[in-house]
Amino acid sequence: MSEADVSSIFSQKNSRLPEDSVFFSIFPDFSLSPDLKSQSPKTNISSHLQSLHLQILQTLSSYTANYIWQHEPFTISVSTQTPCAFCPSSSNHIPHLHGKLRYGDNLEDEWFVVFLLFETSRKFPNLSICVWDTDGEFLLIESAYHLPKWVNPETSTNRIFIRGGNLHIVPNSQFRSVPSLFDALSYVMTHEEKTKASSSVQLAINKRVGDYPDRAVKNMHRAKVRVPVSVAQILKHEPCLISLAVEGFYDRDIDSMKYAANMDRFLPNKSSDEIVEVSVIMSRAMYAQLMQQTFQAPKCYPMPPRSDAGYSAAELGMKIACGFEMFYQTRKHDGLEGKGGTWEVYRESLEKSGYFEGLLPGSNEYKRLMENAQDYYRKSSLHSRESEIMSAPVRRIDDILSQPFSLDAFKGQEIPPSDDDSWLYDGEDELNAALLERQQEMEYYDLNHKKSSKPQEPEDVGPSSSSNMDDYDLGDIAKSMQEFIQKMSSFEGAEVPRDRSSNDVDLDVERFMQEIDSVMKPPKAVHAEGDDEDFSSDMDLDYSEDSDDEELADEHGDEQAAFMSSYSDALSEELKSTTLNKSFVHASDPQPKKDEGTSNASGDVEEEFTPVNVDLNLVKNFLGSFSSQEGLPGPASNLLGLMGLQLPHDNKGK
Repeated sequence: MSEADVSSIFSQKNSRLPEDSVFFSIFPDFSLSPDLKSQSPKTNISSHLQSLHLQILQTLSSYTANYIWQHEPFTISVSTQTPCAFCPSSSNHIPHLHGKLRYGDNLEDEWFVVFLLFETSRKFPNLSICVWDTDGEFLLIESAYHLPKWVNPETSTNRIFIRGGNLHIVPNSQFRSVPSLFDALSYVMTHEEKTKASSSVQLAINKRVGDYPDRAVKNMHRAKVRVPVSVAQILKHEPCLISLAVEGFYDRDIDSMKYAANMDRFLPNKSSDEIVEVSVIMSRAMYAQLMQQTFQAPKCYPMPPRSDAGYSAAELGMKIACGFEMFYQTRKHDGLEGKGGTWEVYRESLEKSGYFEGLLPGSNEYKRLMENAQDYYRKSSLHSRESEIMSAPVRRIDDILSQPFSLDAFKGQEIPPSDDDSWLYDGEDELNAALLERQQEMEYYDLNHKKSSKPQEPEDVGPSSSSNMDDYDLGDIAKSMQEFIQKMSSFEGAEVPRDRSSNDVDLDVERFMQEIDSVMKPPKAVHAEGDDEDFSSDMDLDYSEDSDDEELADEHGDEQAAFMSSYSDALSEELKSTTLNKSFVHASDPQPKKDEGTSNASGDVEEEFTPVNVDLNLVKNFLGSFSSQEGLPGPASNLLGLMGLQLPHDNKGK
């Protein structure tokens, strides 16, 4: 089997998968037998799979008997009878069991399925199980902080299995490329100890499923409701149908609400005498869907006044009754009644899969295979009865309501109180606790990741990543900034220097730095000799390169130059009394001797007009900005990173 034939069921790119659904495949070891092709797959392998199917259903029935699923029950199918439409093509070449479950808004259903699969692998150690959803390998997502570095959605195809109650990962060293499903299953079967994931991975998965099955029981909510007697009769015989009623109510539209306006099937007499009080069990997700939606009762539906003590039970029961009416009438009128689980459909699937191997009806071999199929169907239907009911609810409802029943059967009964629903309104603490746990897990991962990635030999690490500030050349910052200035910039952005040997663009850097100096230096500086030296101010204009402008200079220009000079002198005098000048680091010129005497009351003039050290100020400001980031991303680290520099973290004071 070539790698091209192996379609990834674990990748998030598989758009075929229905959303809000979980899928699984169960591969028994005997399906990998090398003499499989020499056997008759419809007689030997199929019978083995059917026997295993019944054993698994029997084992899990104690967990699923009283569980109310959100949309559909947990079921398992045999690949030789019903090929999996959502499994990779490679798996359909290997006889196996498979299943699918839509969990919708109730994520607890998905993790309960995961628990059932882990439990199956414990009870049947000679099985390898795959499980995935529309997110791909969601078990890897749950244990992402503990996985080997090479594991990702692209490399995990045909490598992740549940076996013997543990998660197994086929190592990358064994198969450098994507292994075929058959090779991966064979390797897991013969090298269980090598493929078993680390204890930290197992612990992360166990945190999620370890509370089951108790968590599944906790997820059920009992509520006291007032419903029409017909609804009470249905829930008495088939409690699982509450999920379809909630789905019909929650997913209602304008057309289905027309049926609820009449209530012809479940409240034919439109009388309050038809209302009885019962206790209903549903999942917490269903209860939340009913409670969190405002719904006006139909005019024909009798409701007590809001001041009545039982109004809440009546309102909840009204929503359930309307949900029953909407889904029942919609399926009946649209012909959506399912046939799955009936003997006719089951027999047709056997014929399409080649179960009878072209035998003539009525022959002895044909009769023998038919008897085996009928016996298997009778046994499996005992465990999949709920699935059959959910696939054909209209017929089942009609069967129940066709039997005689009365109001007296529901009157005088002791109704247990409703469960506390504070969880519906006080979930913030639980959410914050979950977020805090995730945050701590992420911080622990980051800490270990940094330790493992810390360089061992300092000579292999450049100065930009050194942890010792004393060994770091701060002059690299000024040099890199100068190279950055020399690069080309436009409205599309600036070029970042990555190679210092790259060719420079045509730019007069010397003049650009003179302009920078004119900003940082005062217009005049008094030297010790007493001579005045003119400096260009930020307002000065250089006309030296324009011969035409020199010829056009007149008296008006001289007056303007004189004004600007006087203006700059006055501005400098005003700035002397401020702290602006002290905010810059000045060049360390030698101080004048005392006997030369050039001081004044406000301090040395030379100190006032000492030129600003541009490079030193640049480095100082970068370090201050980087320190204020406290190790988090920020403008200083981002800009230095673009220049290929990385400052060491400041651990002082921590």
